[in-house]
Amino acid sequence: MADDAAVAGNQGAASASAEVGATHEPAIDGVIELLGLLAYASLVAFFRLADDASLATSLQDKADLATMAVAEFGHFDLLRRRIAELGADPQQAMRPFVEPVDAFHARTAPSTWLESLVKAYVGDGFAADFYRVIAQLLDPPTRSLVLTVLADGGHAQFAITRVREAIAADPALAGRLALWARRLVGEALSQAQRVAAERESLARLLGGGSRAQLGEIGRMFAALTDAHAQRMAALGLAD
Repeated sequence: MADDAAVAGNQGAASASAEVGATHEPAIDGVIELLGLLAYASLVAFFRLADDASLATSLQDKADLATMAVAEFGHFDLLRRRIAELGADPQQAMRPFVEPVDAFHARTAPSTWLESLVKAYVGDGFAADFYRVIAQLLDPPTRSLVLTVLADGGHAQFAITRVREAIAADPALAGRLALWARRLVGEALSQAQRVAAERESLARLLGGGSRAQLGEIGRMFAALTDAHAQRMAALGLAD
């Protein structure tokens, strides 16, 4: 079921990328902005997974989450190196995204371990679909790197298994977690739209090099929300 949800997300991203627009040579500043955003998001994901590992109740869960955290730091390092290869300073590339990314996580701070798992699967899954769409507009080496760092490292199945186990033990959790998931995807959608609108170089990358095409971005976001229902079903939550 997790594989089906991942496929649905990838198909939604592919469909949305077709809507975004024509093939073009991406402007380097837009590419660097995207990599800076991904690098900071990966760094934050490392810390979040490390925190989740400390809250896990079993040694196996602690070890699994710690392994995922290490993978996220590896992604951060790959992205940081690619930014440097493109002639930019990684810290400067990440800096514009510190406030919006931190603000998103502050608004969606989970109150329980289960909420943190749902956030990682639903909220981060939506963001990953967004980045996959943009990846289709990049040069082959950068596209390959972005798709590599977005590949699921096992967290999706981990979240699905633990959430389903918890709901089976206490069915009343389903309603609360479903409301939480809907809030997360709404916040993720607003965050992605904000970043696309406020960063001109990134917006031009999305619009195929022309701000006149930015109306297509709204249609892209509409297409991305389709994968949300698949993730909710995988978790055993009613959308």
